[in-house]
This record gives sequence, C-alpha cells and structure tokens, in this order.
Amino acid sequence: MQYIFLVGIFLGASLCDSSKVTPVQKVIELLNGMLEKGKTEKHSEQVQFAAFKQFCDDTTVEKKRAITEANQMIEVLKADIQKYAADAARLSKEIAEHEADIAVWTGDMKAATKVREIEKADYDAMHKDYSESVDALERAIAVLKKQAYDRKQASFAQVSALKSLRLIPAEAKRTIDAFLAQDPEEAAAEGLAVSAPEANGYEFQSHGVIEMLEKLLDKFIDERTTLEKEEMNARHAFEMLIQDLKAQVEQATQDRDEKAETKAKKLQAKANAEGDLQDTITTRDPTRNILMI
Repeated sequence: MQYIFLVGIFLGASLCDSSKVTPVQKVIELLNGMLEKGKTEKHSEQVQFAAFKQFCDDTTVEKKRAITEANQMIEVLKADIQKYAADAARLSKEIAEHEADIAVWTGDMKAATKVREIEKADYDAMHKDYSESVDALERAIAVLKKQAYDRKQASFAQVSALKSLRLIPAEAKRTIDAFLAQDPEEAAAEGLAVSAPEANGYEFQSHGVIEMLEKLLDKFIDERTTLEKEEMNARHAFEMLIQDLKAQVEQATQDRDEKAETKAKKLQAKANAEGDLQDTITTRDPTRNILMI
C-alpha cells in the first residue's frame, strides 16, 4: 500500500508539472543505465572468459603436444643410448681382438728373429769351417803336388794341419797320419834310410793322398755352395715373414686406433644423449603433473 501511495504521489506531481523530469523518470533512467552497464560488463566478462578459455584450451593443446613430443624424444634418446652402448661394447671387443693379434704377431716376429739369429750363427760357423777346410785342402794339395818335383823343398805342415780340422773325416785323418809316417825327411831325421824303391813307393802314396784330398775339396765346395743357397733361401723366407707380420701389425694397429677413436665418439654421443634425456624428462614431468591436476 505504501508503494502505491508513493507512485500516486509521483504521478500526481507529474501531472502538476509535465515539463519537469520527475523523480520516477530519474529512477527509471538510473535503472536503465545500471541495466546497460550490467549488460556491458557481462558482455565484457563473457568476452574475457571466452578469451581465457580459448587461451586455456590452446595452452592445454600445446602442453599435450609438447608432452607427446617429449615422450617421442625420450623413446628416441633411449634407443640412441642403447645403440651407442652396444656399439661401444662391440668396438671394445674388436679392439681387444686387434690387440691380441698384435701381441701374437709381435711375439712371432721376436721368435722368428731369435730363430734367425741362431740359424745365422750356425751358418756363419759352418761356413767358416767349410772355408777354412777348403783353403787348407787347397794348400795341402799344392804342397803335395809340389813335393813330387822337389821333395827336398817340400813341407808337410799344411798336410798335417788338416788333422785339426773338424770337417775332415776320421778315415781321411788316419790316411794322412799313415802318409806322414812315410815322409822320407822325417824318416831321415830319425836315422832311417829311404832307398830309391821306397821313395818311389812314397811318391805313389802321395798321389793317392792328393786324389783323396781333391775329392774332399770338391765335396766341401759343393756342400759350402749348398749351404750358401740354403742360407740365402732362409734369409729370404725370414725377410718375407717379417715383412708380412709387420704389415699385419701395422694394419691391426691402424684398425685398433680407428676403432678406439670411434668408440670414444660413441661414448661421448651416449653421454650427450643421456644429458638430453634427463633434460627432456625434467622439462616434461612438471607439465604432465599440471595437466593431471
């Protein structure tokens, strides 16, 4: 009732003075203004909310995409780490095999060199024996041939020296001893007379000794030649073996060094991938936790 009364008063007042703005009009205008303001603010809030919602939706999509990419990157990095580790392990095994080969081949070279030194020492000693025997036989043969013409000037020291040579057979040494026992000069020194027939017999024996010594000379020269050929072949075989072993060692060393360098790169790449993996996980997890809230 009070409200109706107030409206009546306002209507009465408006009838009394229609040219003036009434309080009711002012209230209506105020209310209309508040309504428009409310509509404007509501629209503005709706626009802001829509923009914020769009921002949130876009951010969520972006975060999900980033998480998906991070998960894919993590899988790739894990696979890379596994491959780098496998490559490094394989290279380590191959490097060990190369080092084992190098050790074996180096040992073979040392052993072959040692054997070659022994063979060379044996050759030098044997060659010296043959050379000394050949020289001594040549001198003894020359002496024996000379005595056939001038027995008084003959000296049998060269013939006697043959008995000290290692290569002269025992049978030949006994023949030389028997021959020297028939030396007329030695017999004369002991007071023994040598008649002309005995001298002829002695001369005949000297020819037999010369023939024996010449056969020994030919035999020793042939054996020395064979020895020299065998030494040449042995030296050539040794040089070829050492050359081949050195080539294998050099190749294995090169392969080992290259693989060692590759292994170092693989391990560095593995370390880098492990660092990237940790960084990716550290970046992904907080974002994933936010989306799970």
